[in-house]
Amino acid sequence: MESRELAIRLARALDAKKALNVHILAVEDLTTVTEYFVIATGTSTTHVGALADEAEFQLGRQGVNVLRTEGHDGKRWVLLDYGSVIVHVFTQEAHDYYDLEHLWADATPVPASEWLEEKTESAE
Repeated sequence: MESRELAIRLARALDAKKALNVHILAVEDLTTVTEYFVIATGTSTTHVGALADEAEFQLGRQGVNVLRTEGHDGKRWVLLDYGSVIVHVFTQEAHDYYDLEHLWADATPVPASEWLEEKTESAE
């Protein structure tokens, strides 16, 4: 699977589980470590763990397995390493503290309009 498509699928999985502030950053021109970051915020440590588990589960169903995980113990910042895509799931406090969007301000954001699935309103 292409890195951009992987990042989009991960962002969609997080969004579907009610993650806040989901962002995809293309960092391929800034680092040799990975091509994309997917960054999301959970409402609590429980939510952070559930978001990370859901992303891992959804991609696993598609035959894509995570290479490494970090932070499941404390659940303030869980990192899922897919090689070409690294997922960061934070509590709001940890997100504000580490502020990866600011730290990687030279990265190219992938607009949500390119990956966010439209929500259909139910007929009344």
